[in-house]
Amino acid sequence: MPTNKEFKRLSYTCSLITQGDSKFYSLSMPSEVLAETCFVSARDDDPQEGFQRVLDEHRAQEIADYIDKGTSSIPTAIILSAQKEAELNYSSKNRTIEFSCISKAFLIIDGQHRVFGFSLAETSVRVPVIIYNGLARKEETRLFIDINTKQRPVPTELLLDIKSLAEYENDIETICREIFDLFNTSTDSCLLGLLSSTSKTKGKITRVTFNAAIKPIYDIFGKRELSEVYQFLNLYLIVMINGMKKRGVSSITKPILFRAIMQLFPPVARLVNGEYEIENFNSVLDAFFSRLSIKKIESAKSIKAINDHFIECLNKGFVL
Repeated sequence: MPTNKEFKRLSYTCSLITQGDSKFYSLSMPSEVLAETCFVSARDDDPQEGFQRVLDEHRAQEIADYIDKGTSSIPTAIILSAQKEAELNYSSKNRTIEFSCISKAFLIIDGQHRVFGFSLAETSVRVPVIIYNGLARKEETRLFIDINTKQRPVPTELLLDIKSLAEYENDIETICREIFDLFNTSTDSCLLGLLSSTSKTKGKITRVTFNAAIKPIYDIFGKRELSEVYQFLNLYLIVMINGMKKRGVSSITKPILFRAIMQLFPPVARLVNGEYEIENFNSVLDAFFSRLSIKKIESAKSIKAINDHFIECLNKGFVL
């Protein structure tokens, strides 16, 4: 059995960084070296000492595909803890670290999907790395907790709002964004002041909720101009908001209620037979509002529960 001294030793230029009582090394390493020397300690595999989540191989493959595009980069650092077996040494004179190239030289604190994704990629890349040395398992676990609790993820609403800047939008996302923006800025919009484009705000409809409401129904608009789509939906929502208020529902911004209201648009649109005017929506929906059970709406826990009640109220008493 070879000792660690008999394993290949690797050396990389690094910077020694001190933050408070903590010291760590900042450097870059080839992705294949990371694949060869890093490991995780998953909680499911090691209930006593493990703290990492289970690897999502699909997510790792997505990272590999992203890297292999050749035009993409992932500049965030992998956080590692050098194990005793790595025999890591730091030379202040040369500003280098040296370690044994063994399979469990470094425990991954943060970045296991990136490391595995890099290993699946056909392209070799240099990866920024932070290495701690001499940590006990308690300290490694605390570092993992701090990294995963102190950092806040970017709100989904903001990511959707800026996708157009990155030219990452697909066709339906573009349509949803433009309709949302019309409702958010047009002076005749019945949702003016009720929308939030970049964050979750109590009493407002987020871009995430709005997109989820539009996506299931957008096919019915065919090749209509988005200004027409806005006009039709705005007139429909004016009638829905007024009718709901008369029945005691003060706001339609609750996500499951708003999405159920939008799901009702296609059957209502068929009943007005293409005549998208307020009086026609009122004519179709007057009886509908009289049949609504506010108790059922307010107690509903799902979009389906509200939508089923809406359809029942819309169809009750309907004859050809």
